[in-house]
Amino acid sequence: MTVHDIVALLGARILCCEDLLDEEVRSACGSDLMSDVLAFVKERSVLLTGLTNQHAIRTAEILDVLCVIFVRGKEPTDDILAMAKERDIVILVTEYTLFTACGILYEQGLRGGRPHHGR
Repeated sequence: MTVHDIVALLGARILCCEDLLDEEVRSACGSDLMSDVLAFVKERSVLLTGLTNQHAIRTAEILDVLCVIFVRGKEPTDDILAMAKERDIVILVTEYTLFTACGILYEQGLRGGRPHHGR
């Protein structure tokens, strides 16, 4: 699945890094608690969250996340978009809830990451 596929599935708007839409995505994580996101191994993943602050972008950067999807129509500020652009992280916004957006992606074959050992 590519980021472009996710845009279509979630009816998402692209807010930055449109040139990366053909990147392949292998896993996804949905959470508003960034400490939970850090507990999973990510490989070419997307992060779905309602948390529109710097923590989401910094967590994505640490885990080498390709794309952050803000759910419930939440709009990130210009400084958040600038952070993402500097780090080549695609930003999408969908009107779906976190639960529904994750369910749609799961139904189409995208799975979650595996937990770190010992957690």
